[in-house]
Amino acid sequence: MKDILNFNNKESLFLIYLGLINFSSFLMFWIDKNKAQKKQWRIPELYLLIISFLGGSIGSLMAMVLFKHKLSKKKFYIGIPLFILVNKIMELIVFNGIK
Repeated sequence: MKDILNFNNKESLFLIYLGLINFSSFLMFWIDKNKAQKKQWRIPELYLLIISFLGGSIGSLMAMVLFKHKLSKKKFYIGIPLFILVNKIMELIVFNGIK
Protein backbone atom coordinates (compact mmCIF):
# COMPACT_ATOMS: atom_id res chain seq x y z
CA MET A 1 0.00 0.00 0.00
CA LYS A 2 2.87 2.34 0.78
CA ASP A 3 4.18 2.03 -2.81
CA ILE A 4 0.85 3.21 -4.22
CA LEU A 5 1.29 6.53 -2.47
CA ASN A 6 4.80 6.99 -3.89
CA PHE A 7 3.75 7.53 -7.52
CA ASN A 8 4.92 10.72 -9.17
CA ASN A 9 2.53 12.93 -11.15
CA LYS A 10 3.27 11.23 -14.47
CA GLU A 11 2.61 7.80 -13.02
CA SER A 12 -0.55 8.93 -11.23
CA LEU A 13 -1.95 10.51 -14.40
CA PHE A 14 -1.08 7.39 -16.37
CA LEU A 15 -2.96 5.19 -13.87
CA ILE A 16 -6.01 7.47 -14.07
CA TYR A 17 -5.78 7.36 -17.88
CA LEU A 18 -5.61 3.55 -17.86
CA GLY A 19 -8.60 3.30 -15.54
CA LEU A 20 -10.70 5.64 -17.68
CA ILE A 21 -9.78 4.12 -21.04
CA ASN A 22 -10.34 0.56 -19.81
CA PHE A 23 -13.72 1.54 -18.39
CA SER A 24 -14.53 3.25 -21.71
CA SER A 25 -13.51 0.24 -23.80
CA PHE A 26 -15.54 -2.09 -21.56
CA LEU A 27 -18.53 0.23 -21.95
CA MET A 28 -18.11 0.43 -25.74
CA PHE A 29 -18.11 -3.37 -26.06
CA TRP A 30 -21.20 -3.59 -23.81
CA ILE A 31 -23.03 -0.95 -25.88
CA ASP A 32 -22.05 -2.69 -29.12
CA LYS A 33 -23.28 -6.06 -27.81
CA ASN A 34 -26.61 -4.55 -26.74
CA LYS A 35 -27.04 -2.85 -30.12
CA ALA A 36 -26.20 -6.11 -31.92
CA GLN A 37 -28.90 -7.94 -29.97
CA LYS A 38 -31.44 -5.24 -30.89
CA LYS A 39 -30.30 -5.16 -34.56
CA GLN A 40 -29.45 -1.46 -34.26
CA TRP A 41 -26.56 0.66 -35.53
CA ARG A 42 -23.26 -0.70 -34.21
CA ILE A 43 -19.97 0.77 -33.07
CA PRO A 44 -17.47 0.24 -35.90
CA GLU A 45 -14.96 -2.53 -35.20
CA LEU A 46 -12.12 -0.11 -35.98
CA TYR A 47 -13.20 2.08 -33.04
CA LEU A 48 -13.21 -0.93 -30.71
CA LEU A 49 -9.73 -1.90 -31.89
CA ILE A 50 -8.38 1.66 -31.60
CA ILE A 51 -9.56 2.14 -28.01
CA SER A 52 -8.04 -1.24 -27.16
CA PHE A 53 -4.71 -0.28 -28.71
CA LEU A 54 -4.67 3.07 -26.91
CA GLY A 55 -4.68 1.37 -23.51
CA GLY A 56 -8.10 -0.19 -23.12
CA SER A 57 -7.10 -3.74 -23.96
CA ILE A 58 -7.81 -5.19 -20.50
CA GLY A 59 -11.30 -3.67 -20.44
CA SER A 60 -11.89 -4.94 -23.97
CA LEU A 61 -10.83 -8.48 -23.12
CA MET A 62 -12.95 -8.50 -19.97
CA ALA A 63 -16.00 -7.34 -21.97
CA MET A 64 -15.34 -9.82 -24.77
CA VAL A 65 -15.34 -12.73 -22.33
CA LEU A 66 -18.12 -11.47 -20.04
CA PHE A 67 -20.52 -10.55 -22.87
CA LYS A 68 -19.32 -13.29 -25.28
CA HIS A 69 -18.82 -10.58 -27.88
CA LYS A 70 -16.39 -10.63 -30.83
CA LEU A 71 -14.89 -13.92 -29.62
CA SER A 72 -15.15 -15.55 -33.05
CA LYS A 73 -13.46 -12.70 -34.91
CA LYS A 74 -9.77 -13.35 -35.53
CA LYS A 75 -8.79 -9.68 -35.40
CA PHE A 76 -10.21 -9.55 -31.88
CA TYR A 77 -9.19 -12.88 -30.38
CA ILE A 78 -5.64 -12.36 -31.65
CA GLY A 79 -5.48 -8.56 -31.70
CA ILE A 80 -6.66 -7.78 -28.19
CA PRO A 81 -4.11 -10.08 -26.47
CA LEU A 82 -1.38 -8.52 -28.65
CA PHE A 83 -2.58 -5.08 -27.60
CA ILE A 84 -2.39 -6.19 -23.95
CA LEU A 85 1.27 -7.03 -24.53
CA VAL A 86 1.90 -3.64 -26.17
CA ASN A 87 0.03 -1.85 -23.37
CA LYS A 88 2.06 -3.66 -20.70
CA ILE A 89 5.32 -2.70 -22.43
CA MET A 90 4.16 0.94 -22.41
CA GLU A 91 3.37 0.65 -18.69
CA LEU A 92 6.87 -0.67 -18.03
CA ILE A 93 8.33 2.26 -19.94
CA VAL A 94 6.24 4.79 -18.00
CA PHE A 95 6.96 3.28 -14.59
CA ASN A 96 10.57 2.26 -15.10
CA GLY A 97 11.78 4.46 -17.91
CA ILE A 98 13.76 3.27 -20.89
CA LYS A 99 17.06 1.81 -19.74
